[in-house]
Amino acid sequence: MPPILKYLAAAAVVAAFCASASAQVAQDAVRPPAILPLNSEPAPKLIPYAALPEPLARGVVIVQFRTENFRVMPVFGKPAVDISPRIGHLHVTVDDAHGTWAHTSEDPIIVVGLTPGPHKLRLELADPSHKILATEVVAVTVPDLKASGPATSSASPSASHQH
Repeated sequence: MPPILKYLAAAAVVAAFCASASAQVAQDAVRPPAILPLNSEPAPKLIPYAALPEPLARGVVIVQFRTENFRVMPVFGKPAVDISPRIGHLHVTVDDAHGTWAHTSEDPIIVVGLTPGPHKLRLELADPSHKILATEVVAVTVPDLKASGPATSSASPSASHQH
């Protein structure tokens, strides 16, 4: 092969490589970062549902919930606060009692042993350092299982938002 053809072939390979590398850099410049900064994420939301009526008729409170812009998991501590998308857990309080527990999964919240009558479950989205990001209250009425006849009490039709 004449030297000029070798030179042109090498120049073509170099030009193709440079064009490919430059196209990748340009694409990466417009691609959003793999993890968004927390201040650019929408606020987390907690959406609880009314207690399931069938278990409630037996005195068992089961509250399902979902979250938006937030993942519930057993992660604690300041280093985890900056993870994106947001992660954390729920704080659950029954009837404004002093005791609160951390719910660390997306499984339903289950409460047993409540006395018959009305109760409130306060659910709070908490970041890994326990800072409260959202609060919802679910009202339930536990039936008197000792009373004769079918249970007439049930969960409230919807959860109410509390600030």
